[in-house]
Amino acid sequence: MLLVYPWEVLPKHLPFFLPPMKNISRFPLLKLFSLIIIFSCLLVSCQPGSSPTVASPTQTRASTVTEIPPTVTPTDLPAYDPGQIRWWDGTVFYEIFVRSFYDSDGDGIGDFNGITEKLDYLNDGDPATTTDLGVTGIWLMPIFPSPSYHGYDVTDYYTVNPQYGTVEDFKNLLAEAHKRGIRVIIDLVINHTSEQHPWFEQANDPSSPYHDWYIWSEKDPGYLGPWSETVWHKGDNGLYYYGIFWSGMPDLNFNNPEVNEEVRKIARFWLEDMDVDGFRLDAALHIIEDGEIQANTPQTIEWLQGFTTYVHEVKSDALVLGEVWASSYTVMQYLQSDALDMAFNFDLSSAIIENVIRQDAANLASAIELETEIFQREGTGIFLTNHDMDRVMSMVNLEEEKAKAAATILFTFPGTPFIYYGEEIGMTGQKPDEMIRTPMQWSNTENAGFSSGTPWEKPSLMYPYYNVADQLINEGSLLNHYRQLVHLRQEYPALQYGQFIKLNSSSPQVLASLRILGDEVILTLVNLGDEPAAGFTLSARDLPVRGDLSPTPLLGSGILPHMVIEDTGRLEDFIPMAALGANANLVILYQKK
Repeated sequence: MLLVYPWEVLPKHLPFFLPPMKNISRFPLLKLFSLIIIFSCLLVSCQPGSSPTVASPTQTRASTVTEIPPTVTPTDLPAYDPGQIRWWDGTVFYEIFVRSFYDSDGDGIGDFNGITEKLDYLNDGDPATTTDLGVTGIWLMPIFPSPSYHGYDVTDYYTVNPQYGTVEDFKNLLAEAHKRGIRVIIDLVINHTSEQHPWFEQANDPSSPYHDWYIWSEKDPGYLGPWSETVWHKGDNGLYYYGIFWSGMPDLNFNNPEVNEEVRKIARFWLEDMDVDGFRLDAALHIIEDGEIQANTPQTIEWLQGFTTYVHEVKSDALVLGEVWASSYTVMQYLQSDALDMAFNFDLSSAIIENVIRQDAANLASAIELETEIFQREGTGIFLTNHDMDRVMSMVNLEEEKAKAAATILFTFPGTPFIYYGEEIGMTGQKPDEMIRTPMQWSNTENAGFSSGTPWEKPSLMYPYYNVADQLINEGSLLNHYRQLVHLRQEYPALQYGQFIKLNSSSPQVLASLRILGDEVILTLVNLGDEPAAGFTLSARDLPVRGDLSPTPLLGSGILPHMVIEDTGRLEDFIPMAALGANANLVILYQKK
C-alpha cells in the first residue's frame, strides 16, 4: 500500500541513490559527488525553520495497528500431509511493478508486453534448464486505471491501465505465463477507491444511490488513524468522509450489501473473464472499522471469510493472499479462521534482515523457531522486502555477502517465498517510495536497458554495478546465487514441504537448520560472521530419520563427513566440516547409503 503525503514530494534524488559511506570508495566516480551532496543536505537540514524528519506511515504501521492477542500454542512443526498440498505451497513468486519492469514501446513506462518479452528471464518453461530465475508465480502490483503512478487509487475495476497496454496485451501476458507454468495473481485494491472513481464522484450527492458506498459523518469525529494520520476528510458536500490512507483514497463501506455484491462481481470478472490465478488483497486488515478500532476487527475477519469462500466457489484453486501488516500472532488469526489462504510474514522479514546485519545467528535462530511454531503449516508468504520497504541491498550497506545470506535463509525456510523485482541483482533504494520502485536494471547501457525513451523515473545510479547482463556471466554474482536457490527449492520437495527443524549450533555466528521429507534430509548452514567458523558442532533430538546419511553438496562445497543419527533420533555434537568459511552459505543433501 502506498501513502501519499506532502513530505514525499520533496526533492527525492539526493542521497537516496548513493552507496553508504563505508563502501563509497568502491565507486570512485561517485565519491566526491556523494560528499558534496550529503554535506549540502546537512546544511539544509540545519537551517532555521527546517522541517523535522517524518517517518512514512508505511514504516510505522506494523507497530501501531490494533493487534489481536495471541491464541496460538507453540508446538513442533508437524509432518507434511500430501493431502493438504496447494499449488502455492510449492511456488516461488516474483513481485512486479509493471511501470518499472520493462518498457517495450519506448514511452518510458513499463508495460504488459515488456513483461511478456522478459518471461524467459523469469522462467523459460523448460524444467531442464537453469539459465532462468526459475520462479513459478508472478504478483502484479495494481494494473487498474489510476490517476497516480503507483495505482493504489483505482478509478475502474473492470479494465487495465492504458499506460500498461490493452486488455488483449494483458491476456497475452497471462497466456504466455501459463505456457511456462507461471501462475499470475493481481493486486486487488478494494479497501478504498480513488476520489476520482465515478462511484465517489456521485457519492458526494447525499441523494445518490452511491452515497452509502462510502463512510460519511456530518461532523468530524476527531480521532486519528493507526499511525496518527488524519482519517476524516471534508468532502465537497460539507460532510466528512473516512479514508484511512489519504483524502484521495476514500474507504468503501463494506457494511453496505451493494458494495459487497459489487466487489464479488469484480472478483468473478478477473477470475473468469481474465483468467487470473488469484488476488493479493491490499490493506486486508482495514476492510471494516469499528469506530476508532481501525484494524483487525472481528468484522474484517468475518468479511474476508465470506469473500475467500466466494472466490473458491468461482475458481476452486484461486489464491487469496492478504497484506496483514501486523505481528505474526495477529496474522495467524486470519489463517486459522480461513479468512485468507495466505498472508505475509512481516515479523520474519524483519528478523532475517536485522540479524543478518548484526551477524547474530543465535538471535535469528530463536526468532525463526518462534515463527515456525506460530504458523505451523498455515500459508505464509515469506519475503525480505517489498514495495513499501527500503531495498535489501541498501539495508545491508551494499554488503553482497549479507544479501546472499538473507536469500539462503529465505529459500530454505517453510512458506512461499516472494522476490521483489530487482532484489536478485542487488538493486538499491531507500524511501521515498519512488526510490524503491525505480526501473529494473537490465544492463549497464543507457537507462539501465529499461527503455529506449525517457524513463518515467530515472534508474538508480548504481545500475552500472548491479544489472542483469553483467551478473548473468558472473558465476559468483548475487543473481546466480538466487537462481541456484530457486532451482534447488523447485527440485527438492523437502525445501518446499519438508519438516523444518532448527539445529543447536555451538557457534553464535552459524545458523543451522534441517528440512526433512521422507528420506530426503537437507542441511543448511549460513555463517553470518566475517571470520571462518571452525570446529563448531550441531545437535538435535527426536529427529524423524535414523541411520548413517551420506552428504551431497547442493550449494557451496567442502569436505563433508557422514551424518549419523542415533536410533533414538538424536544428533549429538555433529561436526559438519572442519571450518565454514566467512560469510559462507552451504546447502547439503543427506541420504541413506
